[in-house]
Amino acid sequence: MMKFSCEKALLQSAIAVTSRAVAAKSSIPALEGLLLHAGEDLTVSGYNMQTGIRTKVSADVTEPGELVLNARLFGDIIRRMPDDIVTFSADDRCTVHLSCGDADFDILGLSSGDYPELPEVEDEYGLTIPQKTLRAMIEETAFAVSTNESRPVHTGALFEIADMKLSMVAVDGFRLAVRREPVENIQGGAFSFVAPGSALNEVKGICADSEDPASVTLGRRHILFQVGDTELICRRLEGEFLDYRNAIPRKNPISVVADTKSLIESIDRVSVVISDKLKSPVRCIFDFDKVLLSAKTGNGEAKDVCHVSGDGSGLEIGFNNRYLMEALRYAPADTVRIELNTGVSPAIIVPVDGQDNFLYMVLPVRLKSAE
Repeated sequence: MMKFSCEKALLQSAIAVTSRAVAAKSSIPALEGLLLHAGEDLTVSGYNMQTGIRTKVSADVTEPGELVLNARLFGDIIRRMPDDIVTFSADDRCTVHLSCGDADFDILGLSSGDYPELPEVEDEYGLTIPQKTLRAMIEETAFAVSTNESRPVHTGALFEIADMKLSMVAVDGFRLAVRREPVENIQGGAFSFVAPGSALNEVKGICADSEDPASVTLGRRHILFQVGDTELICRRLEGEFLDYRNAIPRKNPISVVADTKSLIESIDRVSVVISDKLKSPVRCIFDFDKVLLSAKTGNGEAKDVCHVSGDGSGLEIGFNNRYLMEALRYAPADTVRIELNTGVSPAIIVPVDGQDNFLYMVLPVRLKSAE
């Protein structure tokens, strides 16, 4: 037996958040469902054996209990309900009656006995950070997370916590992204872990654009992200993450300062002739106070000039247009310093003021000399 009532809008948003961790197809029917637990409040959980999300909803519980409902069906029903109070009642045979306004539904649930327990996370190590900061850090590094399953550890982002700072690092073999922010609350000293990119995407969605705290707790096998009334638990990625500090060349003789937006627009302009079928690097010539950009494919040829400050000494270097553009687009600054060495050395994009809150590295593409 189980009985509660709560606002449709609250229930709908709880279903939307938790459904993101529900398996689309599973040999275990319960995994295609959401676990509803009615105690003092209502807790809704979704879990696909990799990532689990659970959230609390304020509800008026008259009979505590728990059962599992198919996530898609339950979500579709609640979404179509009128904006009113939803009443939920279930009997011993898991038959569920839902009503809201004049709408009534009777559906079958599953016993919660078939639902796997979400992992417990020991809380030896942890940190607290404003939600908007965590969200920005994920946003500004996650684009560089690898999608290549042959190195599973790089399909996640590295979190390093030391000296009251959090560093987030992502790398995919063509580029590297680092973001750093000060952290006020750290438990248990310095620690590091790798969180799956797919889970971080969900964390980003749960974080609000507010100064409210988000906490990250590291367990032996799992990581717990707590944001408001919502918890996300995911498995840690095992393996040796790239020793990124030694992978970044910082003694670069050439340095220019560019307006981020202008440079993005120039790259975007010459990228017009590049397509999935007709790939070509963007050729950059870093000259005195300007960069000459060009691209040439079977579609035609495009050229543009972007004004920068500094002397590039005529260095010619080619880049994948998307990789260079994304690094600039996600860099949280209106102007950036670009450090260069040779036509086959990576470009390093850092803050102009010498701060270390971000660093993006993009590997060059070999240019055919005859073009």
